Amino acid sequence: MTRDEYLLWRTNVAVSNEAKDSIVELMNGRTFKIRHRPMPGGGWVATHEDITEQRQSEVKIEYMAHHDSLTGLANRVLLNDRLERALGRAQHGKMVAVHHLDLDQFKAVNDTFGHPSGDKLLGVVAERLRLLVSESDTIARMGGDEFVIVQGGIADPADATSLAQGVIGLLSEPYDIDGQQAVIGVSIGISVGPGDGANPDKLLRNADLALYRAKSDGRGTFRFFEPAMDLQMQTRRVMEQDLRKALPAGEFELYYQPVVNLASKEISGFEALIRWNHPTKGVISPAAFIPLAEEIGFIVPMGEWVIRQACATAARWPDSMHVAVNISAIQFRNPGLMQVIVGALAASGLAPTRLEIEITESVLLHNKETTLAVLHQLRALGIRIAMDDFGTGYSSLTYLQSFPFDKIKIDRPIAQGIAARRECAAVVASVIALARGLDIATAAKGVERSDQFEALAAAGVDFVQGYLFGRPVPNSELNLELSVPQAKDVA
Repeated sequence: MTRDEYLLWRTNVAVSNEAKDSIVELMNGRTFKIRHRPMPGGGWVATHEDITEQRQSEVKIEYMAHHDSLTGLANRVLLNDRLERALGRAQHGKMVAVHHLDLDQFKAVNDTFGHPSGDKLLGVVAERLRLLVSESDTIARMGGDEFVIVQGGIADPADATSLAQGVIGLLSEPYDIDGQQAVIGVSIGISVGPGDGANPDKLLRNADLALYRAKSDGRGTFRFFEPAMDLQMQTRRVMEQDLRKALPAGEFELYYQPVVNLASKEISGFEALIRWNHPTKGVISPAAFIPLAEEIGFIVPMGEWVIRQACATAARWPDSMHVAVNISAIQFRNPGLMQVIVGALAASGLAPTRLEIEITESVLLHNKETTLAVLHQLRALGIRIAMDDFGTGYSSLTYLQSFPFDKIKIDRPIAQGIAARRECAAVVASVIALARGLDIATAAKGVERSDQFEALAAAGVDFVQGYLFGRPVPNSELNLELSVPQAKDVA
């Protein structure tokens, strides 16, 4: 400590007969702890301790307690503190906007390039966000690929709209990660306080509800919180709780819809479709609960039950009939899928050739090589593989080259429009010609009217199913000798 610095400290510390401790930070960056102790015979003793390293460690610990180690952004603790302060300053018509960000396609980057590249991408995302916000705003990383921006002192929700649009635009620009180009997007949920919440927990919760809506509406967009979202989320939570109880309670049931072979004019098999017999709401369509089951991962145990039940039921049908079961992309990512299918066949005694697995091209979008390996294993057992909803995706033709499907099922709107729309008829004709060239059977679903059936038969479709031939019904109500309508254009 220099003489001038000592005199400065001495001027600011009142000398008394009482013990006194002081911390002095010098201009050169050193920090001293000075203890002032009175002596029995008068006077005092001052001791000086260099605590520079201790103070630096304390500052570092304090920083780590309030910041994300990967990006240097605020963490949840600091976020809550900053948000509470911002709400306290919200007055005279000013508002606080909370933006909850979730990166789209980030998992694909991790899967493709590895976690180190994913971490670097998160760092670049943090840098881009810093360019967009003002110094008084706070950016926090909530963990994973989720971020929160606290935008304080805004006069109108339009200010939040401008920031959200800027975030979507900038984060959607390509990233160069170790020489590899990565492209992601972002979905944003926005709540505005104090109207949407007068405390941090409420604002963050409502921003999360708005984020869920943004993701449901197609991602790559933003949504503001609306009170109705809270009610919808409560309803969703109730359904989730009921859904988890449904399997052990035996509330699920399989319905079966006939598949008609146009060459033989006979039923070739049935597609298994799950229904939920809710104790208070009655029969619930899969469209109402399958998306939720996929989101919460319940589709895996539920799908296993479907496979076992469908095989056990089909084993009691005539040997000429098959059963078709839909397998979701999430089920395909489950490493136990093969064991479940093999176990279901063994337990039921159903011949593998009588089981048909239906997938959509979404199954092949991620981990394509692994998925193809599983499909080949299934094929080796004798199980037939069908591509469902053919024509809805952008890369269906590519997948036909990747794997030799046994059947492709023409998308419902295209099949239903064949009799009335020339473009639908042209698509059907093209699909059938393509399938024949690849030695793949074709099927049309959703056939409800005789004119649709006649047009599809004339076009050369191999199999049809729909309400015209029978609605899905429980196994106890199946008619295994269904009378097939005769189409005028079928020889």
